[in-house]
Amino acid sequence: MRLLLISNSTNYKEPYLGWCTPLIKDFLKKEKKNVVFLPYAGVKVGGKDYPASYDAYEERVKKALSPLGLNIKSIHRAKDPVKAVNEADIIMVGGGNTFHLLAEIHKNKLIEPIRRKTREGAPYIGWSAGSNVACPTICTTNDMPIVMPAGFNGFDLVPFQINPHFLDPYPQAINDAIRHGGETRQDRLDEFLAVNPQITVAGLREACALWVEDGTITLKGSRSLRLMRHGKPPVELKPGSVFGFNFGKK
Repeated sequence: MRLLLISNSTNYKEPYLGWCTPLIKDFLKKEKKNVVFLPYAGVKVGGKDYPASYDAYEERVKKALSPLGLNIKSIHRAKDPVKAVNEADIIMVGGGNTFHLLAEIHKNKLIEPIRRKTREGAPYIGWSAGSNVACPTICTTNDMPIVMPAGFNGFDLVPFQINPHFLDPYPQAINDAIRHGGETRQDRLDEFLAVNPQITVAGLREACALWVEDGTITLKGSRSLRLMRHGKPPVELKPGSVFGFNFGKK
């Protein structure tokens, strides 16, 4: 399998997919160029409600990745979504609302076709929700459940969970008067781990990605990854670290 699981599409004051376009180019190397794009997480793209937002999402991605010479076609245009997956060279899944993304994936019966296609060697690229849905479940998403999918099971391409956009708590010294008083991201993930103690969670910060190839994972980007397991202190993995699916060093 070859997976590129990206935390976020856009850094502050940077173009859409700007920071990760060179990474996507390097990842695809000399792959064939036919991409099937899943826009289902885009509920309101370009100020439009879905399904019109899917058109806008497709155009946004095409424009951002135009230097790569890819032939990108959104799956919402296909009369037969499963056939579109089977005929594509590359699977690409955009970010947005993870619950809506998974609901549409289930509705169109795409879990098994995409899992099979990816395990047969087709590159998979996802960012934000597109990374979360590559996990066993979407239970470590940050999104609101605006719709109810048929279940929480994702593509199960990796045996751990990703929390995209992982945030560290704000320092208390910033301003106690307006400091967030609710649970931190770490608190919420600790709750998940308490109920699912057998699962490992990778807290993927902004401007970071997991490059997965032949059972080896490389942390790409400029920031560390927080590795979380039940009953154990979090561990920070440095950019450039190479490890296996059990997060043991390679």
